[in-house]
Amino acid sequence: MKFIPGGIGPLIPLFLSLAFLFGGMALFSGCYTLRQGTAMLGYLGRAVPLETLESPGSGAEPGEAERDRAFAERVRDIRAFATGELGLRETKNYTRYVQIDRDYLAAVVSASARDSFSRHEWWFPVVGKVPYKGFFDPADARKEAEKLAKKGLDVWIRGVDAFSTLGWFRDPLYSYMRDYPAGRMAELLIHELLHATVYLKGQSQFNEELAEFVGREGSRLYIISRFGEESEEYRAMADGRADSAAFLDFIRGLIAELEAVYQGNAGPEEKLGRKEAIIIAAQERFEAEYESRFRQDNYRGFSKIKVNNAYLELYRLYYGESAFYEELYEKSGRDLRAFIAAAKTLSGKGDPKRQLEEALGLSQKHD
Repeated sequence: MKFIPGGIGPLIPLFLSLAFLFGGMALFSGCYTLRQGTAMLGYLGRAVPLETLESPGSGAEPGEAERDRAFAERVRDIRAFATGELGLRETKNYTRYVQIDRDYLAAVVSASARDSFSRHEWWFPVVGKVPYKGFFDPADARKEAEKLAKKGLDVWIRGVDAFSTLGWFRDPLYSYMRDYPAGRMAELLIHELLHATVYLKGQSQFNEELAEFVGREGSRLYIISRFGEESEEYRAMADGRADSAAFLDFIRGLIAELEAVYQGNAGPEEKLGRKEAIIIAAQERFEAEYESRFRQDNYRGFSKIKVNNAYLELYRLYYGESAFYEELYEKSGRDLRAFIAAAKTLSGKGDPKRQLEEALGLSQKHD
């Protein structure tokens, strides 16, 4: 599951691993698993080979046909780079295509305590505990959110661009992806192919942090290899990532302010009052400082949304210890293929970060 810190809105784009739908269907007959699994199987049943987009008989207009051919070629090239250059697992994922009439795939619910960053989790077969629950009908997501809100939790709903079924099915591409820039497409595919290569049951945070790091660095290397560091594609990626880093710094500062309140001795009502004041002040400061902080417009909506702990907890989940992977990568020689090869050896038992250090021969530096 990949969280993209941009495009702020009611549905924030993410990539989600939904293998639990299919594992759940195999073991239970509950309404949730049947409903979501049936919807997903419906999409998979409509998938056609990617080559269909390049067929002369596809029915597309000339301009659209050229766009479709370019999209198919780009996907094949990214997959070849991911498997050949980075050593990610060779699968049939992203070799099929589904036409869909909206610009996201599904809606995902996350929740957290109102007066702490204690995340709510769901348990599913195959993957264990996960801090999110996905729905293909947004109305179902809203019902789940309302139920959790009645329990006194902060709740957030965001959109899903893609997901990995972790080998249960051939994960397809969707029509709204055709206009993704090369960098975004590469990050999406490499992130999800990493999930299909390395996934530790019950280690949601590690899985997401690792896939986030590999997706970002892998897509950077892909853009350099195909366009060069002086290209417009690379400059656009660099600007977007500079903004992402600036936004994450701001969010981490806000989280730190709130954590100081939550860990203090004030009563629950006082904590909630101070929480609201801190968030409002932060959004006002964000709005006033936007031009000096950012190069692009991707984050302008932040000051208008109703920020809560569930929203902020997503950043803690995906980017809580991003520096760990960057430092480990640097110390191990900046060889992403070797980094991924080390991750493939992890057993899933014990501390996966310490195991990754040991696999890279770096654990003695932290003793």
